[in-house]
Amino acid sequence: QVQLVESGGGLVQAGGSLRLTCATSERTLNTYAMAYFRQAPGKEREFVAGISWTVMPYYADSVKDRFAISRDTSRNTVYLQMDSLKPEDTAVYYCAAGRVHRTRAPGEYDYWGQGTRVTVSS
Repeated sequence: QVQLVESGGGLVQAGGSLRLTCATSERTLNTYAMAYFRQAPGKEREFVAGISWTVMPYYADSVKDRFAISRDTSRNTVYLQMDSLKPEDTAVYYCAAGRVHRTRAPGEYDYWGQGTRVTVSS
């Protein structure tokens, strides 16, 4: 069973930074696109950032220039560096994997982590 394990969430003040980590023991996921989604209370899950298996990143407009996604295939790990955080970034962040091409639709991803909570105070 494929498992994605997220870590790195927490409480931070506006303007601060956090780095989320998504790790898996499945080497086959190195051929999958990986992405982060987030879900705030009362809102739908939304795409944040993704990275193709060829290591090409893609971002939601709301986080472009503030967030950076990367992957280390030797460690089967994906990172989301979040800088200049805003209160509206507060949400549970989920890591996902799928055989997709720059897709932002959550339904297209096959595997999901348990989520890690990010809270940005004003």
